[in-house]
Amino acid sequence: MVLLSVNSICVSFGTNIILDNVNFSINDNDKLGIVGINGAGKSTLAKLVSKDMVPTSGNIFLAKNKSIGYLAQNATIDSERTVFDEMLLAFPEAYTMDKRLEEIEKALFSSKSDTLISEYTSLTEKFAQIGGYEYKSRAKSTLERFGFDESFRDKKISTLSGGERTRLALVQVILSQPDLLILDEPTNHLDITTIEWLESHLSSYPNAIIVISHDRYFLDRVTNKTLELQNTHAHLYNGNYSFYENQKMEDEKALLKKYELQQKEISRIEAMIEQQRKWGQEHNFVTIKSKEKQIEHMELVSAPEKKAKEMSMKFSKATTSANDVLIAYMIGKKYGERTIFKDLSFTLKRNDRMLVIGPNGSGKSTLMKILGGIDDDYSGDVVLGHNVIPAYFSQELDNLDPSKSVIEEIVDAYPKLTTREIRAALARFLFGPEDIDKQISLLSGGEKARLSFCKMMLSKINFLILDEPTNNLDISSKEILEQALLNFEGTIVAVSHDRYFINKLATRIIEIDNEKYTLFNDNYSSYVDYKSKLSEKQVDSVQSIKQKTSNKEEFESNKKLLSDIRKNESKITRAEKEIDDLEKLKASLIEETEKNSDNYQKLTELYNKITETDERIEFLYNDIEEAENTLNELRGNCNEQ
Repeated sequence: MVLLSVNSICVSFGTNIILDNVNFSINDNDKLGIVGINGAGKSTLAKLVSKDMVPTSGNIFLAKNKSIGYLAQNATIDSERTVFDEMLLAFPEAYTMDKRLEEIEKALFSSKSDTLISEYTSLTEKFAQIGGYEYKSRAKSTLERFGFDESFRDKKISTLSGGERTRLALVQVILSQPDLLILDEPTNHLDITTIEWLESHLSSYPNAIIVISHDRYFLDRVTNKTLELQNTHAHLYNGNYSFYENQKMEDEKALLKKYELQQKEISRIEAMIEQQRKWGQEHNFVTIKSKEKQIEHMELVSAPEKKAKEMSMKFSKATTSANDVLIAYMIGKKYGERTIFKDLSFTLKRNDRMLVIGPNGSGKSTLMKILGGIDDDYSGDVVLGHNVIPAYFSQELDNLDPSKSVIEEIVDAYPKLTTREIRAALARFLFGPEDIDKQISLLSGGEKARLSFCKMMLSKINFLILDEPTNNLDISSKEILEQALLNFEGTIVAVSHDRYFINKLATRIIEIDNEKYTLFNDNYSSYVDYKSKLSEKQVDSVQSIKQKTSNKEEFESNKKLLSDIRKNESKITRAEKEIDDLEKLKASLIEETEKNSDNYQKLTELYNKITETDERIEFLYNDIEEAENTLNELRGNCNEQ
């Protein structure tokens, strides 16, 4: 069934056309990805579909009685409510019923009104039908998936950071489960683990989704249709991002060949007409008229659309560095009493490309600042090798002076370059004559990123320290950056949550998590396989412990490890059994409520028991998750030994 139909949409601001004659439709279970360069109109289209914006012309139809949930790019929640109370508003029907049930319960203590008892009975039945006894648990578990544990629940949203409030906005729109979920860059501010959970959740989402993203892995795993916006027009492909990329290439080749063949045929006919004119006989003019009609009746093939101008990136060649580019020895970082990471040691060799991964808050950006010489408040030692010339790229883009113009920023950094050289360099990063006098404070995130790269490219460097370099870049710009980094004749250490970028670039991986770190000397795909195999080797790990005990002390240590593994396995088994029993108990309690619909006191007692049962079930699920995390860590220790 068609859920959404977009017909002949046009959007223009004065003479500036953003979208022109855009047409597409999606069904009620489609997952549509919208792609295109920055400025192509992706966010504008999302606003149109969500009714946040009105088109210049055209119509958008949504099926009757269908709801839309829209998350704008970098949307935040401004509220004085607590985190948990705000998230419960994602369930307006359950939340309203819950509050009314509380009011009736209080009222019934002082008045045994038949009207109230009747309302209470009717309301509790509806409450159970809409999942009222589960909505708080759903809110809690989803919050935890996005990094908001129990310590956040009673915090006021106004006290949280901008990134945290953006993540909360995403949690809330996901919990509301609309018929059409529209997400504009939802993976911003998320770490890899959370992105993977979001992918899984959206892949199994029962309703339709429209998602705008520059994350190619994410698009491949979530979408089944792709809408490309290019040169104000839209083209729909019936597949995910990889399908779209391949199909577009094939379509462009076929269109170019068809266009060239038709142009060749037109040229042949025009040459024939010209020859007939030279001969000038009466019958020649009959032939000329016939050939002209032949061209007129042709269905002309349009020339392939010109691609948008792309930036050009190439690093200046620098002197060769020593083989040991950087040695980090036992470095650690604290903020007050909180340890971010400790005892971190590694050596970067010439031409290494090491990618740093880990959850938000694990200290990845802090490590980049330490390596880049921005933060000197740390323990341990960081030593650069001979002839190492580093450059640091900050995800905050704070290496730019917001009070300067684009050209002033480069002139002040490179006073020896001529104006012509500077203009040529800026042009390679898409800053034309109309852009170079813009004040930096007025630039978009993508423009600031391009200017930072331009500034970096002009330096003769051999060691790049990059903190989230792909933020603010569209897919085309990411691909250009990837190729430039692959061609870079130096050493790279970078933080990124873009798995496609990581996989293409990394020769080494370092994962930082909970004050611990893992070094892996291969690419990202191999690292993912390695971690996956760790969790599959429980029996092998236990056997390995037995085989490696060479002395009493080691034997005792391994015996304890084995015992801890068994304890946690038993804990999970017991919890799963208890959950099964509690689910049966809950079913019988709900059955009891139907039999006692006219007995207020009995109903209150039963619903209290149902609530207690739900709380116990939630507690047991948390126990299982904790035990599984512990098991993964213990099995990892098995492999290390």
